[in-house]
Amino acid sequence: MRLRALLETDALGLRLLGGEDELDRTVRGVMTTDLRDPSRYLSGGELVLTGLAWHRDAADSEPFVRILAGAGVAGLAAGEAELRDIPADLVEACRHHRLPLFAVNETVAFATITEHVVRQVSGERAGDLAAVVDRHRRLMTSGPAGGGPEVVLDLLTSDLDLRAWVLSPTGRQIAGAGAPLPGPLGAALAGHHLAATRTGRRGPHRAAVAGTTYSLFPIRNTGRGAVPAARDVRESVLSDWLLAVEADASDWPAARLDLLQGVTQLIAVERDRRDAARTVRRRLAQEVLELVQAGAAPAEIAARLRVAAPVLLPGLGVAPQWQVVVARVDWGATGQPAAAGDIASGPVAQALLEEILVDPAVSGPDSADRIAVAHTGEEAIALVPLPTATTAAPGPEEGASGEAARADVEDADALDEEPGLHADALLASVREPLSAGLADDGRLTLGVSAAVHSAEGLRGALEEARHARRVAAARPGRVCAAGHHELASHVLLLPFVPDDVRRAFTARLLDPLRDYDRRHRAELIETLEAFLDCDGSWTRCAARLHLHVNTLRYRVGRIEQLTGRDLSRLEDKLDFFLALRMS
Repeated sequence: MRLRALLETDALGLRLLGGEDELDRTVRGVMTTDLRDPSRYLSGGELVLTGLAWHRDAADSEPFVRILAGAGVAGLAAGEAELRDIPADLVEACRHHRLPLFAVNETVAFATITEHVVRQVSGERAGDLAAVVDRHRRLMTSGPAGGGPEVVLDLLTSDLDLRAWVLSPTGRQIAGAGAPLPGPLGAALAGHHLAATRTGRRGPHRAAVAGTTYSLFPIRNTGRGAVPAARDVRESVLSDWLLAVEADASDWPAARLDLLQGVTQLIAVERDRRDAARTVRRRLAQEVLELVQAGAAPAEIAARLRVAAPVLLPGLGVAPQWQVVVARVDWGATGQPAAAGDIASGPVAQALLEEILVDPAVSGPDSADRIAVAHTGEEAIALVPLPTATTAAPGPEEGASGEAARADVEDADALDEEPGLHADALLASVREPLSAGLADDGRLTLGVSAAVHSAEGLRGALEEARHARRVAAARPGRVCAAGHHELASHVLLLPFVPDDVRRAFTARLLDPLRDYDRRHRAELIETLEAFLDCDGSWTRCAARLHLHVNTLRYRVGRIEQLTGRDLSRLEDKLDFFLALRMS
């Protein structure tokens, strides 16, 4: 607003004492002070209100006005309640520094002026931002987007003093203005948003985290050309972005809420564009998957992989390794409008897998450009390229022996650190928010294959990932994953043992020991676990339990007596091991 507008508002009781030529200055805020030097609190463009408590004699006016003029304030309004008349030395100082000066009638409270200025400035900023948003929306719906979501978020910060971030459903930052949002905070906000969305409440949702209040707006495109709305919230809740604003929108006027809804529409259009850009990668994954499942010749699959590699790993000069990741989302029956069996789980799993496979430390909407995910039926399948370390060709003096030597080194390195994705690490930062979105009727299970070096290995990798996912599905919890390394272990078998068999087996072997421990506090179960963990070594087990070897022998003898088993026999050791794992 302009200073001139203040004089045209009779309710403010302002009288101009000087600075007629400066009334077109823009007022960007208001500040009340009686400090002799308020410079540390000034940023420029303020209307400064003062009760003149700082004024003791004529010498005080010049330095005070000089400080205001130097800070770039728009004008000074002095109250008449303290001194009745505005001192002539203050009027002269303002004239000298070309600073507009107003007298405030003693019947008008500074709070009235402050409220009026804030309301006018905020309204004008909101109107300006609404016009900018509308202009950007027209541009984005008719041509390529320019600048992305960051442009709009910068406007929110500069024009409305609102800090905001665009987050993925797992809390990963897609865009933001200013300092990035810490990962744990983003995950917490995403969890709040998903939980509130699952209850059916309309946004914005209010969330208080670490003493700060945020308003969470869902980002969905409901304009022309938008994807039809999901029949069931479960079809979209785990794939929609959200806008997190550091403010409490519960008391906002309708105009500001409409403005933020317009911002989400603008970002939603950009989201749809970015999602469409994944079409090529999804198609590549679908083609490779169809060839693998149809039992195509390795040469045909290899040819398709050669097409995929430059798209997923631009500039890579050698063929990468590949890993396969399989994910599935299952919904239980609820009272929601769509029956659980009617929910299209494949696309949900596809969007989730694309998000999960993004490095959580990488921000931005294009950080999934190297991930190709297809969906078939109720599962999603990702083809993940792993760059191989480039090595120089063997010199003439090395020959085959040089290649063999390098192979030995590579094998040794592989033993030290397994390359590629690890099941548990994939879910570490996304388990909490996704569990909130799955609520009490959804499950996400995920399986990861080992890395393969050629087309011949892809079929086995796909089956390996599917088996690992089934192992994960047999575990409790809303979000579970399993890796290929668990398929060569008893872990693969235990989840599929029926519950009644599991209970009977463990009861027969362990209940006598538990009963004895309860009566005598003999710690036989703890001793058994340590003895098996030490591979039956009396010395190591005694040292671990801080026991004399004779005491250990007594306890093991008691275990054998109570169960009728012999811990020197491999079969009995194996039975005890499995019983402990299943208990």
